Amino acid sequence: MTSCPCGSGRGYDECCGPLLAGGAVPSPEALMRSRYTAFTRADLDYLETTLAPEAKEDYNREETETWVKNAKWNGLEVRNSAVEGDTGTVEFVAHYKFQGKVFAHHELGSFRQHEGRWVYVDGIMNPRPAQRVVDNKVGRNDPCPCGSGKKYKKCCGA
Repeated sequence: MTSCPCGSGRGYDECCGPLLAGGAVPSPEALMRSRYTAFTRADLDYLETTLAPEAKEDYNREETETWVKNAKWNGLEVRNSAVEGDTGTVEFVAHYKFQGKVFAHHELGSFRQHEGRWVYVDGIMNPRPAQRVVDNKVGRNDPCPCGSGKKYKKCCGA
């Protein structure tokens, strides 16, 4: 049994193999994993058929073929995935080597249901983590932030 290139830990025949052969894709994460596997196998037909119609407008098969066939794929890391109704996202990092240089393609991919199947819509490269808002509250006995020199409870907090 050959392990699946997508890094799921399962065998190819139990994981991405059936999807690349035309099987139903159950989730955006499964589609992302199978698309990564298609890149490792230079399966351009699968890559094209799993694109949303609007994404196909920018798809250049010849450029993709040149890139895919000259890259050495070194692993997929799925960081997060979420589904909300007919849409979903997958944050992933695809590791590969191209023309002697090592790359990490970090993306937040968007997916949606189209005609009953999941398709890749687009992605945001190098997504930033959600910004945390830290609320520094003023305590009753702290100096008032207005600069009066009084305690907060006796000044602006009164």
